[in-house]
Amino acid sequence: MIQMRNVFKRYFADTPNEITVLNGIDLSIGSGEFVAIVGQSGSGKSTLMNIIGALDQPTSGEYELGGTPIQQMNRDDLAEIRNRKIGFVFQSFNLIPRNSALKNVELPMVYAGTKASERSRRAKRLLEMMEMDERMNHFPSELSGGQKQRVAIARALANDPDILLADEPTGALDSKTGNLVMEIFLRIHREERKTILFITHSSELAELCPRVVTIKDGQIVSDKAGTNSGGRLHG
Repeated sequence: MIQMRNVFKRYFADTPNEITVLNGIDLSIGSGEFVAIVGQSGSGKSTLMNIIGALDQPTSGEYELGGTPIQQMNRDDLAEIRNRKIGFVFQSFNLIPRNSALKNVELPMVYAGTKASERSRRAKRLLEMMEMDERMNHFPSELSGGQKQRVAIARALANDPDILLADEPTGALDSKTGNLVMEIFLRIHREERKTILFITHSSELAELCPRVVTIKDGQIVSDKAGTNSGGRLHG
């Protein structure tokens, strides 16, 4: 599914101000895996996610998604990949304030050209799956942080993507709400068998994932199994 070989990401390349953010990443992630990528702020984990999500390109190295080299794709191909193959969940929710929860979830399907009746049906089903059916007509300003994130997760699933990328999805939430959101991701993995990359600075949440990749100073320093092979929160 995801294959990276000797991937570097540099900014201000070949200048005195050159910064190396990713320093020779080798990473292979199979279809249906749930992988936590953990590291402190500045470790390079968000840059890594941006490259995996086709939001950015490596400076050098090889990245193949589903067997296709990303570097060979044009702008339209990359946009198609991001809209149909990858779902994104961010710390800041990124919901459109003037749209209801239902309309926020429908939006990726608008860009994908899905018929209005199908958009509405699928968005309602996803919000029901997130236990947000009673709040689907509320606007983001009327929702709690945890409710906003559940809407964002539903939106990420709107086009039935193969891959779900979550960048610090619990970072803006208290620990109890964060655990509830984490349980949603574990349930999606169990029931939908999505490939999930869960980027976090929390080693405690990372350990709840079946596989934990630790990144430090732009390099993978550890790649091991998590403590929660059963895929459920304890306690």
